[in-house]
This record gives sequence, C-alpha cells and structure tokens, in this order.
Amino acid sequence: MKILILNGPNLNLLGRREKSIYGSRSFEDYLEKDLIPAFPDLELEYFQSNVEGVLIDKLHEVGFHYQGILFNAGAYTHSSLALADAIAAIETPVIEIHISNVFAREATRHVTYIGGRCVGSISGFGLESYRLGLQHFERQKPNKVGFTYTKA
Repeated sequence: MKILILNGPNLNLLGRREKSIYGSRSFEDYLEKDLIPAFPDLELEYFQSNVEGVLIDKLHEVGFHYQGILFNAGAYTHSSLALADAIAAIETPVIEIHISNVFAREATRHVTYIGGRCVGSISGFGLESYRLGLQHFERQKPNKVGFTYTKA
C-alpha cells in the first residue's frame, strides 16, 4: 500500500523553527526512526515543497494510483483554493494533517480551504498527527485507490 506524506511550506524547518509550537525533531528523523519502523507494511514516500504549484503537481502525480495521502499544507491550508481544487480532482483519499492545534492559534488559522476536500483532519498531536493518519489508512486495508470514500 503506497502512502504519500506531503508537507508544505516551512515544514522543511521542523526541529529548527518555533520549537515551542513544532517541537525539536526534524521530520526526516521522525520518519526514519518512528514511522517507517512502525508501519512496515506501508510503502511510505515523503515529499516537501515550499512552492504551491509543486505541491499541486505532486498531488496530480500520485493522486490516481496511491492508496492514501497525508497532507500538511502548512499556511496554504488557510489560503489556497488551488490546493483544494487539486485534492478534489484526484481519486486518492487525502487526510489533512497539522502538528499544532490550529484552532488554538490565531483566528486566520481556524479556516481551512482544503479540509472540506479531505476525508478527515488531524490536528494538534504534534508529529504524532502523522502516525494517527497512517493508522487510519493501515486499518482500511484498501484493495483499490480511493477505498470506499465519497469525496466532497
């Protein structure tokens, strides 16, 4: 089962930026030491970009043959109709991921343009938000792209 973990802007700085919000671990360290060993039956691919169009291209690239996408769009969550449209256009189910609890932060972060196009959202559990998303996909045991989800 192929799952893409897709991170957006500034998430390449995890472990170095705003440690009080995002923690002190890099995503690569978390992926290698925690996620890959915990999910040996999943084929995990990781991709990060600070560029909206590159994120859209990646969604288009995998969105018809991977079984799941965990997507932390960073600040684009709160501003990008283009990413919302890209999620709506693909067949692969997407789970919106956030490290911090966006609803406990500034009011502008309470709005999500992509959330309504995703099958679910996970927010506020630190890096463990990704593990929760992977557990969901692992339990679905899909035999085809899209499982039985109906996209909004």
